[in-house]
Amino acid sequence: MAVNDLPHTALRGTLHALWLGSLVVPLVAVLREPSASRWLGVVGLVLLAAAYEVALRNGKFWISGVATLVSIPLVAPVGPAELHPWAWIGGIAAGFAPLLLTGVWRWLTALGAVVLAGAVGFFADREPTTHLVIAAAVGATILATAGLPVWFAGLLEQARAGREARAELAVSEERLRFARDVHDLLGHRLTVIALKAELAGRLAATDPERSAAEAFEAQRLASSALSEVRDAVDGYRAVDLAEQLDAVRDVLREAGIRCTVTAVPVAGDGATQLALALREACTNVLRHSRATWCMIDLAERDGEVRMTVTNDGVDPAAPGRQGNGLRGMGERLAAHGGRVSADRSDGTHTLRVVVPT
Repeated sequence: MAVNDLPHTALRGTLHALWLGSLVVPLVAVLREPSASRWLGVVGLVLLAAAYEVALRNGKFWISGVATLVSIPLVAPVGPAELHPWAWIGGIAAGFAPLLLTGVWRWLTALGAVVLAGAVGFFADREPTTHLVIAAAVGATILATAGLPVWFAGLLEQARAGREARAELAVSEERLRFARDVHDLLGHRLTVIALKAELAGRLAATDPERSAAEAFEAQRLASSALSEVRDAVDGYRAVDLAEQLDAVRDVLREAGIRCTVTAVPVAGDGATQLALALREACTNVLRHSRATWCMIDLAERDGEVRMTVTNDGVDPAAPGRQGNGLRGMGERLAAHGGRVSADRSDGTHTLRVVVPT
């Protein structure tokens, strides 16, 4: 039997409260029983409540099903006949089954709980129709109350997973592109250098002059390849800040995050460093937060350009320590005379990057 993976702890708490609240009417009915048998009914209800708590924490919902069956002989014969206490329990089971199970099992279990309530009503006080109506009404009420939040929570979880997957895909594509470019750039040169070095080694004893020429040629090719690699790396580092701002804004908006940008013209190495820091900040917003809005502000003052990236995606459960990405960003900026800092306050995360103009 498939089990629904409830995505949010707060939603689990809501279901806990709804379950316990649904047991109030059966509890009142049981306590109105004049005989000592009412304590058997209380035991049955406590067993139900405890079994559900354990099942929701461990995901083993068969425990609550067993407790529901055990409660029939304990609760059904107890309480005033007009309150029909076990009809409420059948309705609770029918209402929670579609929330906790998946596939066809959710509906089969809900229907089975309603039918079981009717059967219990037949043997308890010969009123199966009343039990059926009560169970169906209670189940429908619970489903209408909690079903929509559960559905929305599932959609939010899927959206978050999709956003993380897009971020991972973008990083993977960039790595593959860089690896492909490096292979195209160095593959041929390194092959030729290896052949030249091998030939120089074979000719060293028989033709020293030609061996020296081949060695010098290998050295020239190596120097040329090194220069091309440096040019390529500089090309990767030289990111256009304006284009990066537009790209980040589009990516965040596509991920459902409201993004506003306030910028000033920045040129030179400072623009490149800000663009690289902005790219890192955008990745962190997509990966490590649940932001709904993000503000990016660039301002120039006293010979410095300050970029501030603020979002509301702080996870209260996450530790507030400095990550490797932030440390690496700080080391890179320090080499160019810049600095970086980050802090959390009032549910927001703020990244500040400062570079000289």
